[in-house]
Amino acid sequence: MRRVEEPSRRTVLAATVAAAVAGGAGSASAAPRGGDGGGGDGGGAPARPIDNRAWISYDDWCSGVARGTSAVSGDRPGLVLAVPAGTVDHRDPHTGTTATWEYGTWTSPVHRLAVPATEVIVSWNAHTAPGTWIQIELSGTYTDGTATPWYVMGRWAAGDEDIRRTSLDDQSDGRSSVWTDAFGIDDPASGLRLASYRLRLTLYRRPGTRLTPTVWRVGAMGSDVPDRFTVPASTPALAAELAVPRYSQEIHKGRYPQYDNGGEAWCSPTSSQMIIEYWGGRLTEEQLSWVDPAYTDPQVCHAARYTYDHQYAGCGNWPFNAAYAATFDGLQGVVTRLGSLTDVETLIEAGIPVITSQSFLESELTGAGYGTAGHLMTVIGFTADGDVIANDPASPGNDAVRRVYRRREWENIWLRTKRYNAAGKVASGTGGVCYLYFPADPGTRQRTALAAVGVR
Repeated sequence: MRRVEEPSRRTVLAATVAAAVAGGAGSASAAPRGGDGGGGDGGGAPARPIDNRAWISYDDWCSGVARGTSAVSGDRPGLVLAVPAGTVDHRDPHTGTTATWEYGTWTSPVHRLAVPATEVIVSWNAHTAPGTWIQIELSGTYTDGTATPWYVMGRWAAGDEDIRRTSLDDQSDGRSSVWTDAFGIDDPASGLRLASYRLRLTLYRRPGTRLTPTVWRVGAMGSDVPDRFTVPASTPALAAELAVPRYSQEIHKGRYPQYDNGGEAWCSPTSSQMIIEYWGGRLTEEQLSWVDPAYTDPQVCHAARYTYDHQYAGCGNWPFNAAYAATFDGLQGVVTRLGSLTDVETLIEAGIPVITSQSFLESELTGAGYGTAGHLMTVIGFTADGDVIANDPASPGNDAVRRVYRRREWENIWLRTKRYNAAGKVASGTGGVCYLYFPADPGTRQRTALAAVGVR
């Protein structure tokens, strides 16, 4: 979480995009990971159109085009490296090391978006043994029939010994760009949209071994986010609270500053760790042995290290957090958008907490005590009056993490796409972005709730 509205490269870009669409419908498609957004008036806009597509079944993995990869069946079907398609020399820009890797690829069938999109966010779940890693790419067709290049949406490994996990900024064809973890149309006001896309996975391993990554899930969320400052209010319909562990990021200030300056910026991994442990995910003493034994809650330090994006220089890469959650047995994670707190109620009722991304001035969220250019917190329930019960990691200690925020304030700061930042300038908001972590084999109620919010 950023406590002040810092003019980072991400927020400057977001403000530029928001200003460009201020005169017409569009998408603030380059919002920061917590969402440095914009403000004003625009209530009454229709619900955001969102398209989710995921490849997760054995039949899914048998579709598309495979070169050196193979589908595997079982309780959790996936994609593995079989007979490599070749070798390639890769130079890691963050270590300067060049190494040779065997590789194989899988390219998905074309997915035509139900709603042509201004923004697409890709997420994946995988296991990468030491000596392996994966790359995820997206290519699409615009609504005018022309094609995008292949964009790298992430180079990822569960560990950090072989490569440095990274996004790749500065990818653009002059009409769309990739900023950290999101593909976005550069000028939504032009009417240009992404009509369809394909995803490509490349699986790597050290030559001469039988090692392989296993990818269990890959998919994308496409959306045409309405350009608005305020959103319609939902009607409370649920009073319930989930028993989610409570962790403060603030007690980790100064710890491991190589990971985004320590705990002050660890809202995303702290939130992730809360939900992972809610579902029973635990780290072993061996996994935590690198953490200073004097530190409390060492699992939060671990989550920060293993979600860290070396290009972004932070722990708030959305898909990297979802991928980290899925490294725990029996869990999967996705990044999506929801349309209202009614959607969150549907998930909470099925036992699924929601990690949300929002940005706000201190005056816009009663009781927070801070303002932020981007922050993640976890919704764990609702009071009898419909107010939001959130585990907010931006708290002085674990005992202060549980907060109750006014429903109307909270819903608006999360779902809007524009706001005024602390400098009085228009900037972008995340428009309802969230992480959902849930069992790899969901129960009937969970599956029904996920389907109701568009997640398979």
